[in-house]
Amino acid sequence: MFFTNVLLSLIIIFRERKSTASTWSWLFVINLLPIVGFILYILIGRGISSYRIFKLEKQPRHGFAEEIKQAKAAYSKDRFLTKLTDNYVIGQLLHMLFISEESIVSMNTDVKLFTDGREKFDALIADIEKAQHHVHVEYYIFRMDNLGKELTQALIAARNRGVEVRVLIDAWGSNGTKMRHFKELTAVGGEVVYFFPLILPLINPRTNYRLHRKIVVIDGQVGYTGGFNVGDEYVSITKKFGYWRDNHLRVKGDIVYSLQNRFIMDWNSQHQYEIANSSAYFPKTDASGHITSQFVSSGPDTKREQIKMAYLKMINGAEDEIIIQTPYYIPDDSIHEALKLALLSGVKVRVMIPNKPDHPFVYWATYYYSASLVRYGAEVYTYENGFVHAKTIIIDGNFASVGSANFDYRSFSLDFEGNMIIYDREFSQRLRHDFFEDLKVSRQLTMARYEERSTFIRFKEGIARLIGPML
Repeated sequence: MFFTNVLLSLIIIFRERKSTASTWSWLFVINLLPIVGFILYILIGRGISSYRIFKLEKQPRHGFAEEIKQAKAAYSKDRFLTKLTDNYVIGQLLHMLFISEESIVSMNTDVKLFTDGREKFDALIADIEKAQHHVHVEYYIFRMDNLGKELTQALIAARNRGVEVRVLIDAWGSNGTKMRHFKELTAVGGEVVYFFPLILPLINPRTNYRLHRKIVVIDGQVGYTGGFNVGDEYVSITKKFGYWRDNHLRVKGDIVYSLQNRFIMDWNSQHQYEIANSSAYFPKTDASGHITSQFVSSGPDTKREQIKMAYLKMINGAEDEIIIQTPYYIPDDSIHEALKLALLSGVKVRVMIPNKPDHPFVYWATYYYSASLVRYGAEVYTYENGFVHAKTIIIDGNFASVGSANFDYRSFSLDFEGNMIIYDREFSQRLRHDFFEDLKVSRQLTMARYEERSTFIRFKEGIARLIGPML
């Protein structure tokens, strides 16, 4: 076992090309727990490209010709160029995401914000009931509980009307949901696919790479994305978490092309029921909005950590205020140091995290890193009215990001994520207003409160901090 550990350590250092923090975390686990560490590394530690677990070449960007056409039209408008000169940070962010990720700029986005799960799913089901051509559904967690059955019945009804229905769910996040649960849907012609299906229950070398995006596209006209998954806890009817506080968006306009494109690429990557001719899924959109937006995605199938880069650009461009809501704050050095630098530069930083764990080690690592920001002058709050799951950053009350990506190693480099960047002051102020409403049911984390934690919590924090890059 000694020689096995040495060999595995050399592979991690010289072949895997992991980050320094991740490398040291794995070396710590493998050498502290030789057998257990070896098994964990085989199951969740191996690099996704090194072992050909996923094809790195991108799926064809379906509908991309139309997206490029819309982008060129947007860049040619004088009012868009004026916006670039009004705020250089926004201009640079737009440029960076377009060049590195080919995130198309939509200038006619209509956005509706949902903070309550019941309201979000009521609106989603109402839109599904109006569907005429197709419904594309993509979630990390899809539980076949009360909410899952309710949504599935709406999909079955749509399919019975002749609407195409496709459901893509992550095999790990939805491991309790079996294909038999979709028997009625598939019997009427609905298609259901698992992303990275499990070889055996809970055993799969691709387990560490999760489809964390939440995307629904209806008729190519309406899109949904954000933080809510499908399960009873997300509509606040479970005792464990109480009220579930999240952010989710309903969008219309050209931005729906980007959501549709992302869904088709994810769907086709599993090679089960591939979409070949995609023109019907990119109809002329009902361009009724006036908001500028971009949808940015990232994952282990790309060379750049696009969402992390967007977060960094937003943080470094802040002049007055940074507001963050996240259930998990386990940042890499670049994000953590950028927030410290902002604080030292006089920028006010406010962060809201949960007051209870849904994943114990993740929570205590979040608690540790959040408290370290307090030492630099940040205002950190724990949400006391249930569980805060929103993944949101607001800069100077002028522009914001809402999506699936947390502020942690996993979201930056391991999971397949998707965020919507909204360049609109009115919308950003709505998000800011909701944050301050949440402060009324939150408690500030002071250094005095932090120092009162028990010895056992300090021990859990220490372990969580060491294995943070693996969480």
